[in-house]
Amino acid sequence: MDRFDAMQAFARVVETGSFTKAAATLHISRTTVTQLVQQLEARLRVKLLNRTTRRVAATADGAAYYERVARLLADLDDAETSLSSAAAAPRGRLRIDVPSPFARLILVPALPRFHARYPDIQLDLGVSDRRVDLIGEHVDCVVRGGTITDPSLVARHVGDLPLGVYAAPAYLQRMGVPAHPRELDDGHHRIVGFLGGRTGRPLPCAMRRGDERVRAQGRYVVALDDGNAYLAAGLAGLGVLWLPTYIAEAEIASGALVRLFEDWRIDPMPMHVAFAPNRHVSAKARAFIDWIVELMAAHAPPAPRPRA
Repeated sequence: MDRFDAMQAFARVVETGSFTKAAATLHISRTTVTQLVQQLEARLRVKLLNRTTRRVAATADGAAYYERVARLLADLDDAETSLSSAAAAPRGRLRIDVPSPFARLILVPALPRFHARYPDIQLDLGVSDRRVDLIGEHVDCVVRGGTITDPSLVARHVGDLPLGVYAAPAYLQRMGVPAHPRELDDGHHRIVGFLGGRTGRPLPCAMRRGDERVRAQGRYVVALDDGNAYLAAGLAGLGVLWLPTYIAEAEIASGALVRLFEDWRIDPMPMHVAFAPNRHVSAKARAFIDWIVELMAAHAPPAPRPRA
């Protein structure tokens, strides 16, 4: 038994939940994967996997072993890519998670350029606005908007997204056009709530005009935790919404949304790439992070920070 092949087969079965899928990703037969895992269990004298007709899942011992194996395989991959020839052409599997509108409108359209530059990097792209457990879910890095408050993560500031307040024409015809941000809290108007990943509550909107400051919270009939669904709710006329201007541009151009309070300013949303500090940043992860910095520089470069 080749221990490396066996550990790799076991890890891929855990990650895919299937011997068949693991075999397909490793480009070997299902029988070979099964034999490698069985040999590994025999060597360790412990059951690593629970097998059912629908899914394969790690046992308690298997889950603990997988944590060690995943780190070992990642370290071996990093050791190879750290060589001068490999560092010039990073390769390997990279797990990332990004917000859904960012994926749809900015990241995915630009991926052909990324893969032209790094053809040997395989991206496993999670698309969500949820809070991700990087260690538990074996994610290399996440792209997130807003302030990163998790002290267990290292965050690199990569850009700032301008924000605006918008509503669909159907909503404005039905409810009227608010002349002042305070009207969003008067009980007549409704917002579309966006649920913050940290608090689980709708995020407020802080606006300013000269010396005047308003923090609008509003009442909602629906609150969502996904950016694309949030936009869809606004387009359906369910309420006023605040979102990055890059998401609203096409809708403004088509007349599907109307911008409100144009003489008011909202602080831009900072964008970060975050990763776990105890995880070595591999050559492929560094390549992706540096590319995200370039991508954001073209779409929304970091705003100058005020001096202390």
